[in-house]
Amino acid sequence: MRIQQYKFMEESKSSTLKGLETKIPDVSKTLEFCKFLKEKHDKLVENGGEEKMDVHYQLNDTVYSKAEIDVKDASSVRLWLGANVMVEYPIDEAIGMLSKRLQETKKNKQATLEDLEYLRSNITTMEVNTARVYNWDVQRRRNEKSEK
Repeated sequence: MRIQQYKFMEESKSSTLKGLETKIPDVSKTLEFCKFLKEKHDKLVENGGEEKMDVHYQLNDTVYSKAEIDVKDASSVRLWLGANVMVEYPIDEAIGMLSKRLQETKKNKQATLEDLEYLRSNITTMEVNTARVYNWDVQRRRNEKSEK
C-alpha cells in the first residue's frame, strides 16, 4: 500500500519537474529580451535618435506574429502572466520580477529533484525489503514441507 503512495508522489513530482523544465527557458528568453530592449532604449535616450525594431513573438504554441517596436518609446513591457492575465510593467520592474521568478523556479527545480531522489531511494528500499520478505516466506514454506 505504501509503495503505491510513493509511486504516486513520484509521478506527481515528475510532472512538476517537467513543468519547471519548460518554464525555465521561457522565463530566461523573456528576461534576455527585456534586458536587450532596455539597453537599446537607454542608448537611444542617451544619444537621441529614432529606431524601430521588427520582432516576431509567440502568441501560442503554433502561432507567431510580427510587430514593429519604436525602441525610444519602449519604457514598459507587457508580460503574459497566465490565466488570461497580461500586465504592463516598467522595464526595470519587469527585469526584477523575471529575475526573481527565474531564481525561484530554479530553486523549486532543485528541491523537486531532491524530493524525487528521496522518493526513488525509498521505493527501491521498499521493493527490496518486499522481495526479501517474500523470498523468506517461500523458503520457510519449503522447509515446512520438507519436514513433513
